[in-house]
Parts: sequence; C-alpha cells; structure tokens
Amino acid sequence: MKDHIVRGITKDGYIKAAAIQSTDLVEEARRIHRTLPLATAALGRTLTAASMMGDELKADNGSITIQIRGGGPLGAVTAVSDSEGNVRGYLQNPAVELPLKSNGKLDVGAGVGKDGLLTVIKDIGEREPFTGKVELLSGEIAEDIAYYYYASEQIPTVCALGVLVDKDQSVKQAGGYIIQLMPGAPDGLVSILEYRVKESPSITQMMESGMSADDVLEYMLDGMGYEELYRHEVSYECKCSRSKVERAIISIGREELKRIYEEEESIKVTCQFCDKEYTFSKEEIGNMLLQTPEI
Repeated sequence: MKDHIVRGITKDGYIKAAAIQSTDLVEEARRIHRTLPLATAALGRTLTAASMMGDELKADNGSITIQIRGGGPLGAVTAVSDSEGNVRGYLQNPAVELPLKSNGKLDVGAGVGKDGLLTVIKDIGEREPFTGKVELLSGEIAEDIAYYYYASEQIPTVCALGVLVDKDQSVKQAGGYIIQLMPGAPDGLVSILEYRVKESPSITQMMESGMSADDVLEYMLDGMGYEELYRHEVSYECKCSRSKVERAIISIGREELKRIYEEEESIKVTCQFCDKEYTFSKEEIGNMLLQTPEI
C-alpha cells in the first residue's frame, strides 16, 4: 500500500484524528541522506509528524516547517511539509551511532537531545508566518509534538510516531497518528486517550501486524464513533529548482558574489533536501552579479 494520510472525527465532534503510513517516504529520505538507523528514526519521525501537520493546513500554498535543536549528536533536524502532506527534510549528522536502549530500541532521545527547542513555523501565505517554540521534553519527538500543541496552541493532544529499521538498514515500517480534543470535549477524555496510547502496541507493531492507517485510528478510537473524513497519498517531494537556487545565490549579496566571480571558475550548490547538485559557470555568476544592484 502506498504512503497515505487518513483523517477523521468522532460523531460527537469531540475528537479529531489523523494517521499516516509513511514507510516509503522515510525510506526515500534514508536513501537520499544515507542515514544510519538512529538518524533514520529521528528524521523519519519528524517527517511523519510534519506530513500530518502540513496536511491540516487550509491554505493551498501553505507549508509547515519543524525544526528540532536538542543539542544531541545528530544535530538539528528539519522537516518541511506542503498543505498536501508531501514532505522533505534533512539532519546535520546522518552517520551517528549510539548504544541501544535497555529495551533494545534505538535511543532517539539521546541522539536528538533535550537541551533545546522544537520550533514550528506555519506559513499560510498571509503576512508573516506564525512561529511557535517550546522546550523539548524528551527528544523522542512524538511527546515533544504533543507538548507543542498543548503549550503553543492550547490543544490537548496525543501523538505516536515510529520508524522500524530492517536488518539491512532499510525502512521496514514507518507511521504515526495525532489525536486531538476539540473545544467542549469532556475533561476526562484526554486521560482516556493517554491510557489507550500507553496500553496499545507501538505504531510500528500495529503496522507490522498488517494494520493500515485507518485500522490504527479505528483501534485507537474504538467505541467513540469514529468516522473517516478523507484520505490521500503522500510522498517525499523536494521542490528545489535551478531558478530557486539561483535566487538563493543572488541573496548572499553583491560583495560575496563579486568575490566568487573573481576567484572561481564555477560553483556547485547541493540541495540539502534531495542532494541534487547544481553547477553555475563563471558567466552565469557574472549575470547574477549584474542583477544585484550596488548599494
């Protein structure tokens, strides 16, 4: 089954929920960035969360960016989603390895660190983007995303994210869910949801057993009258282009462009998101210089 997002709501309107199967897009990120398992898990969880959060945006050209800087050896983790849930991302140090936790699982929290911030930038094309920042709780990412919603947007939230890495280091399963309370929901409902998360198998265990994204939501919201609203496919999708890279080069300023023109025969720029390389000749650099006014 291709990667997809499913979104739904309970009949009483108290709970909205989204779930995603993100196995292929996380595997594509692993392939592009040549990540080792710990980095695959950290970047994969962040991409999975960003996809669900971006898919909720109502602006057609909107985007959401998640930046995690926890001070851990993996360095900063960044993921960007459009309003269709298509994502791209990268992290600073893809080759980090750490000992497994006592339960045999990857120690994402230690890799990311928790001495820092989770930043969410929402751009819906109107004036300045909205930016929310919260301190990291654990660096495990799902708990930090739930805390962001509670602290920055006052939305009680439970979140689960998971990436199962196979013996050959490829991604075997990846997915997640975000379940949120709507205004007017009974006070005890969040405790019920938190208990279900605690007592339920992990998201990757559920998917490994054959459950789809909608099966996961039906399981988590069993007895609450869950109704599906819509579903659609998502993918890893970089939006870089030669013209965008050229604009980025021009933005470095006339003095730096002049130095490059005088000292280099050509320059190569690599996209952080997809690893595609763009080469610009001395003549092209000269043309960029002509487009940059003197101050």
